[in-house]
Amino acid sequence: MLGNLQDKVVIVTGAGQGIGEGIAKVFATAGAKVVVATRTRENGQQTVNDIIAAGGEALLIQADVGSREQVNNIVAETVAHYGQLDIVIHNAAVFPMVSLEELSDENLDHTLAVNLKASFWIAQAALPHFRTQGGGRLLYTSSVTGPRVAMPLTTHYAASKAGLNGFIRTASLELARENITVNGVEPGYILTQAMSLLAGEEGLKEMASQIPKGALGKPEDIANTMLFLASDEASYITGQTIVVDGGSTLSESPKVLNDFYERGA
Repeated sequence: MLGNLQDKVVIVTGAGQGIGEGIAKVFATAGAKVVVATRTRENGQQTVNDIIAAGGEALLIQADVGSREQVNNIVAETVAHYGQLDIVIHNAAVFPMVSLEELSDENLDHTLAVNLKASFWIAQAALPHFRTQGGGRLLYTSSVTGPRVAMPLTTHYAASKAGLNGFIRTASLELARENITVNGVEPGYILTQAMSLLAGEEGLKEMASQIPKGALGKPEDIANTMLFLASDEASYITGQTIVVDGGSTLSESPKVLNDFYERGA
Protein backbone atom coordinates (compact mmCIF):
# COMPACT_ATOMS: atom_id res chain seq x y z
CA MET A 1 0.00 0.00 0.00
CA LEU A 2 1.45 3.34 -1.06
CA GLY A 3 2.18 5.55 1.92
CA ASN A 4 1.65 2.94 4.63
CA LEU A 5 3.40 4.35 7.70
CA GLN A 6 1.98 1.99 10.30
CA ASP A 7 3.96 2.22 13.56
CA LYS A 8 6.33 4.87 12.18
CA VAL A 9 7.07 7.92 14.34
CA VAL A 10 7.18 11.30 12.62
CA ILE A 11 7.96 14.80 13.85
CA VAL A 12 6.20 17.64 12.01
CA THR A 13 7.30 21.16 12.93
CA GLY A 14 4.86 23.99 12.42
CA ALA A 15 2.00 21.49 12.65
CA GLY A 16 -0.45 23.76 14.42
CA GLN A 17 -1.92 25.25 11.26
CA GLY A 18 -1.73 25.48 7.50
CA ILE A 19 0.51 23.11 5.56
CA GLY A 20 1.98 21.58 8.71
CA GLU A 21 -1.45 20.75 10.07
CA GLY A 22 -2.32 19.11 6.77
CA ILE A 23 0.87 17.05 6.83
CA ALA A 24 0.29 15.92 10.41
CA LYS A 25 -3.26 14.77 9.68
CA VAL A 26 -2.41 12.95 6.45
CA PHE A 27 0.50 11.13 8.10
CA ALA A 28 -1.71 10.13 11.02
CA THR A 29 -4.27 8.73 8.57
CA ALA A 30 -1.44 6.69 7.03
CA GLY A 31 -0.80 5.07 10.42
CA ALA A 32 2.07 7.17 11.75
CA LYS A 33 2.41 8.33 15.33
CA VAL A 34 2.66 12.07 14.87
CA VAL A 35 4.57 14.52 17.04
CA VAL A 36 2.96 17.92 16.56
CA ALA A 37 5.73 20.43 17.23
CA THR A 38 4.51 24.00 17.22
CA ARG A 39 5.15 27.34 18.88
CA THR A 40 1.49 28.05 19.67
CA ARG A 41 0.11 25.50 22.11
CA GLU A 42 -3.56 26.21 21.36
CA ASN A 43 -3.14 25.53 17.63
CA GLY A 44 -1.03 22.44 18.24
CA GLN A 45 -3.50 21.01 20.73
CA GLN A 46 -6.32 21.41 18.21
CA THR A 47 -4.33 19.45 15.62
CA VAL A 48 -3.67 16.71 18.18
CA ASN A 49 -7.34 16.62 19.18
CA ASP A 50 -8.43 16.31 15.55
CA ILE A 51 -5.99 13.45 14.92
CA ILE A 52 -7.10 11.54 18.02
CA ALA A 53 -10.78 12.11 17.20
CA ALA A 54 -10.15 10.57 13.77
CA GLY A 55 -8.61 7.47 15.38
CA GLY A 56 -4.94 8.45 15.07
CA GLU A 57 -2.16 8.94 17.60
CA ALA A 58 -0.43 12.25 18.27
CA LEU A 59 1.74 14.00 20.84
CA LEU A 60 2.04 17.77 21.32
CA ILE A 61 5.43 19.36 21.96
CA GLN A 62 5.43 23.15 22.25
CA ALA A 63 8.67 24.60 20.93
CA ASP A 64 10.19 27.51 19.04
CA VAL A 65 12.39 26.00 16.33
CA GLY A 66 14.35 29.23 16.13
CA SER A 67 16.22 27.88 19.17
CA ARG A 68 18.72 25.02 18.81
CA GLU A 69 18.05 23.95 22.41
CA GLN A 70 14.31 23.66 21.79
CA VAL A 71 14.85 21.78 18.53
CA ASN A 72 17.05 19.29 20.37
CA ASN A 73 14.33 18.95 22.98
CA ILE A 74 11.71 18.07 20.35
CA VAL A 75 13.79 15.09 19.25
CA ALA A 76 14.71 14.06 22.80
CA GLU A 77 11.08 14.16 23.99
CA THR A 78 9.91 12.23 20.95
CA VAL A 79 12.39 9.40 21.49
CA ALA A 80 11.73 9.36 25.23
CA HIS A 81 7.99 9.00 24.60
CA TYR A 82 7.92 6.61 21.65
CA GLY A 83 11.33 4.93 21.83
CA GLN A 84 12.05 5.58 18.15
CA LEU A 85 12.13 8.22 15.41
CA ASP A 86 11.65 7.37 11.75
CA ILE A 87 10.75 10.57 9.89
CA VAL A 88 11.46 14.24 10.52
CA ILE A 89 9.57 16.94 8.61
CA HIS A 90 10.77 20.49 9.13
CA ASN A 91 7.87 22.57 7.89
CA ALA A 92 7.84 25.55 10.27
CA ALA A 93 8.71 28.85 8.64
CA VAL A 94 8.32 32.60 9.12
CA PHE A 95 7.42 35.02 6.35
CA PRO A 96 7.74 38.64 7.49
CA MET A 97 7.32 40.75 4.35
CA VAL A 98 9.73 43.67 4.39
CA SER A 99 11.86 45.45 1.82
CA LEU A 100 15.57 44.80 1.52
CA GLU A 101 16.29 48.39 2.50
CA GLU A 102 14.20 48.16 5.68
CA LEU A 103 15.18 44.60 6.66
CA SER A 104 16.50 44.59 10.22
CA ASP A 105 19.11 42.24 11.61
CA GLU A 106 16.45 40.92 13.97
CA ASN A 107 14.10 39.98 11.12
CA LEU A 108 16.92 38.50 9.06
CA ASP A 109 18.34 36.47 11.93
CA HIS A 110 14.93 35.14 12.96
CA THR A 111 14.01 34.13 9.41
CA LEU A 112 17.30 32.34 8.84
CA ALA A 113 17.10 30.63 12.24
CA VAL A 114 13.58 29.24 11.78
CA ASN A 115 13.64 28.51 8.05
CA LEU A 116 17.23 27.43 7.49
CA LYS A 117 19.33 26.90 10.61
CA ALA A 118 16.63 24.76 12.21
CA SER A 119 16.95 22.45 9.19
CA PHE A 120 20.53 21.74 10.25
CA TRP A 121 19.70 21.49 13.94
CA ILE A 122 16.87 19.00 13.60
CA ALA A 123 18.89 16.82 11.24
CA GLN A 124 21.84 16.79 13.63
CA ALA A 125 19.57 15.86 16.54
CA ALA A 126 17.85 13.08 14.59
CA LEU A 127 20.91 11.45 13.01
CA PRO A 128 22.07 9.39 16.02
CA HIS A 129 18.61 7.84 16.32
CA PHE A 130 18.36 7.16 12.58
CA ARG A 131 21.73 5.43 12.67
CA THR A 132 20.72 3.27 15.61
CA GLN A 133 17.63 2.16 13.69
CA GLY A 134 19.44 1.68 10.39
CA GLY A 135 17.92 4.61 8.47
CA GLY A 136 15.41 7.41 8.38
CA ARG A 137 13.82 10.18 6.35
CA LEU A 138 14.53 13.90 6.50
CA LEU A 139 11.89 15.98 4.72
CA TYR A 140 11.64 19.73 4.33
CA THR A 141 9.03 22.22 3.19
CA SER A 142 10.90 24.54 0.85
CA SER A 143 9.19 26.98 -1.55
CA VAL A 144 9.12 28.00 -5.19
CA THR A 145 10.00 31.49 -3.89
CA GLY A 146 13.77 31.62 -3.90
CA PRO A 147 14.68 28.43 -5.75
CA ARG A 148 12.40 29.09 -8.79
CA VAL A 149 10.85 32.55 -8.71
CA ALA A 150 11.23 35.87 -6.91
CA MET A 151 8.82 38.22 -5.17
CA PRO A 152 9.41 41.72 -3.76
CA LEU A 153 9.70 42.09 0.02
CA THR A 154 10.95 38.51 0.49
CA THR A 155 14.73 38.65 0.01
CA HIS A 156 15.34 37.07 3.43
CA TYR A 157 12.68 34.39 2.96
CA ALA A 158 13.79 33.60 -0.60
CA ALA A 159 17.41 33.32 0.49
CA SER A 160 16.45 30.95 3.32
CA LYS A 161 14.53 28.65 0.96
CA ALA A 162 17.21 28.70 -1.74
CA GLY A 163 19.71 27.83 0.97
CA LEU A 164 17.45 25.03 2.16
CA ASN A 165 17.50 23.44 -1.31
CA GLY A 166 21.29 23.53 -1.26
CA PHE A 167 21.24 21.89 2.16
CA ILE A 168 18.92 19.13 0.91
CA ARG A 169 21.17 18.26 -2.03
CA THR A 170 24.42 18.25 -0.07
CA ALA A 171 23.11 16.52 3.05
CA SER A 172 21.65 13.78 0.88
CA LEU A 173 25.12 13.00 -0.47
CA GLU A 174 26.63 12.75 2.99
CA LEU A 175 23.90 10.43 4.28
CA ALA A 176 23.04 8.29 1.24
CA ARG A 177 25.14 5.28 2.29
CA GLU A 178 23.39 5.18 5.67
CA ASN A 179 19.88 4.57 4.33
CA ILE A 180 18.91 8.13 5.24
CA THR A 181 17.17 10.07 2.48
CA VAL A 182 16.84 13.86 2.36
CA ASN A 183 14.14 15.43 0.19
CA GLY A 184 11.82 18.40 0.04
CA VAL A 185 8.66 19.84 -1.43
CA GLU A 186 8.40 23.31 -3.00
CA PRO A 187 4.85 24.58 -2.56
CA GLY A 188 3.38 27.31 -4.72
CA TYR A 189 0.29 29.20 -3.61
CA ILE A 190 -1.48 27.05 -1.01
CA LEU A 191 -4.83 28.05 0.46
CA THR A 192 -4.38 28.31 4.21
CA GLN A 193 -6.04 30.43 6.86
CA ALA A 194 -3.01 32.72 6.92
CA MET A 195 -3.14 33.13 3.14
CA SER A 196 -6.86 33.95 3.31
CA LEU A 197 -6.30 36.62 5.96
CA LEU A 198 -3.36 38.09 4.06
CA ALA A 199 -4.92 38.26 0.60
CA GLY A 200 -8.67 38.51 1.18
CA GLU A 201 -11.35 37.07 -1.10
CA GLU A 202 -10.54 39.22 -4.13
CA GLY A 203 -6.81 38.67 -3.72
CA LEU A 204 -7.31 34.90 -3.65
CA LYS A 205 -9.34 35.06 -6.85
CA GLU A 206 -6.61 37.09 -8.55
CA MET A 207 -3.95 34.62 -7.42
CA ALA A 208 -5.97 31.68 -8.69
CA SER A 209 -6.35 33.37 -12.08
CA GLN A 210 -2.56 33.40 -12.46
CA ILE A 211 -2.24 29.64 -11.92
CA PRO A 212 -2.62 27.27 -14.91
CA LYS A 213 -4.76 24.91 -12.84
CA GLY A 214 -7.05 27.85 -12.05
CA ALA A 215 -7.06 27.23 -8.31
CA LEU A 216 -4.85 27.50 -5.26
CA GLY A 217 -3.47 24.31 -3.82
CA LYS A 218 -4.58 22.69 -0.58
CA PRO A 219 -2.38 21.69 2.38
CA GLU A 220 -3.23 18.07 1.52
CA ASP A 221 -1.53 18.50 -1.86
CA ILE A 222 1.75 19.12 -0.06
CA ALA A 223 1.02 16.48 2.57
CA ASN A 224 0.39 13.77 -0.02
CA THR A 225 3.69 14.55 -1.76
CA MET A 226 5.47 14.38 1.59
CA LEU A 227 3.72 11.08 2.28
CA PHE A 228 5.10 9.62 -0.95
CA LEU A 229 8.63 10.79 -0.13
CA ALA A 230 8.35 9.22 3.32
CA SER A 231 7.09 5.90 1.97
CA ASP A 232 9.03 2.75 1.14
CA GLU A 233 8.13 3.34 -2.51
CA ALA A 234 10.37 6.44 -2.50
CA SER A 235 13.38 4.73 -0.93
CA TYR A 236 15.54 5.33 -4.03
CA ILE A 237 14.83 9.08 -4.14
CA THR A 238 17.17 11.44 -2.33
CA GLY A 239 18.49 14.96 -2.73
CA GLN A 240 15.38 16.08 -4.61
CA THR A 241 12.70 18.73 -4.25
CA ILE A 242 9.30 18.30 -5.88
CA VAL A 243 7.45 21.40 -7.08
CA VAL A 244 3.75 21.36 -6.17
CA ASP A 245 2.34 24.58 -7.59
CA GLY A 246 -0.44 23.85 -10.07
CA GLY A 247 1.93 24.86 -12.85
CA SER A 248 2.39 28.44 -11.62
CA THR A 249 6.14 28.49 -12.29
CA LEU A 250 5.75 27.23 -15.88
CA SER A 251 4.26 30.26 -17.60
CA GLU A 252 6.40 33.13 -18.93
CA SER A 253 3.49 35.54 -18.60
CA PRO A 254 0.27 35.14 -16.60
CA LYS A 255 -1.40 37.63 -18.95
CA VAL A 256 -0.53 35.59 -22.04
CA LEU A 257 -1.71 32.48 -20.24
CA ASN A 258 -5.07 34.07 -19.35
CA ASP A 259 -5.50 35.35 -22.90
CA PHE A 260 -4.87 31.80 -24.16
CA TYR A 261 -7.56 30.32 -21.92
CA GLU A 262 -10.04 33.12 -22.67
CA ARG A 263 -9.74 32.35 -26.39
CA GLY A 264 -10.97 28.86 -25.58
CA ALA A 265 -7.78 27.19 -26.78
